[in-house]
Amino acid sequence: MVDVARMVVITPSFAPDFELCADLHRSVLDLSPESVHHHIVVPRRDLALFRRLAGPRTHIRCEADFLPRSFLKTPVTNFTINLRRPLPPIRGWILQQILKLAVAADADADVVVLVDSDIEFIRPFTPASFLRHGVVRFYRKPDEVDHRLPRHVIWHGAARELLGLPASMPPLPDYVSSLLAWDPALVRRLLERVEGVGGRGWADAIGAQLHFSEWTLYGVYVDEVLGPPANSNSSDRSLCHAYWNDAPLDESAVADFVSGVRQGDVASMISAKSRTPLAVRRSTFAAMRAAQPSQH
Repeated sequence: MVDVARMVVITPSFAPDFELCADLHRSVLDLSPESVHHHIVVPRRDLALFRRLAGPRTHIRCEADFLPRSFLKTPVTNFTINLRRPLPPIRGWILQQILKLAVAADADADVVVLVDSDIEFIRPFTPASFLRHGVVRFYRKPDEVDHRLPRHVIWHGAARELLGLPASMPPLPDYVSSLLAWDPALVRRLLERVEGVGGRGWADAIGAQLHFSEWTLYGVYVDEVLGPPANSNSSDRSLCHAYWNDAPLDESAVADFVSGVRQGDVASMISAKSRTPLAVRRSTFAAMRAAQPSQH
């Protein structure tokens, strides 16, 4: 069966992660159909470096093209100042989440898959991997968020405030994963909702947050504002085998990690924060690709 749905992969990145992003990029090209394009969004200063990856299916985008003109990068620090509201400054991780929302909303596609640089695909994937009866796959783990995950509770509170929803008590669903699919049309409606509730641009509203999760915002919107059928294709499987530890993955632990890949996983993540040596990362992903039967 030929896929007719349009899909793009979106990755925000920057120079320190170039080698990781290049490896991810190769896995996208190798394991997806030619109809799937990869959009890599980087700071202006890193455009020349990342343009080495540009090609017919690879689009290197400047992050400034997706941000309000009032957003001004500060020298040296990882902060951005919103001239319309200078305080608090926008932290780097908040800015990256704003970029994901902006690029996803801009996508001319039926589904976007948001993938950070420290992920690689390990099995073939197609738009059908993330669609069922025209509904984009929706990641949700019911009743997973409570006092054990205090930051997640705060993210839920921020999302509900931005969406104009009343507060809700734990346990709450978890929408956070290392690899997620979004429906761009729903992202556009979500951002319109945030602007209507806040009475200002959505990027201004989100940039003012000290604690925020784009995954949680999208999840709460799809679950509680839209409901069926937008959340009908839900699953508690992330499709990504993840290594979250801060300590580097070493050769002695690789075999155990590789053996943990589950049937249906199409990607794997070794956290960049673990500082796992590049050679170990590459040999581990290669072992996973070699060991797993293809899934279509």
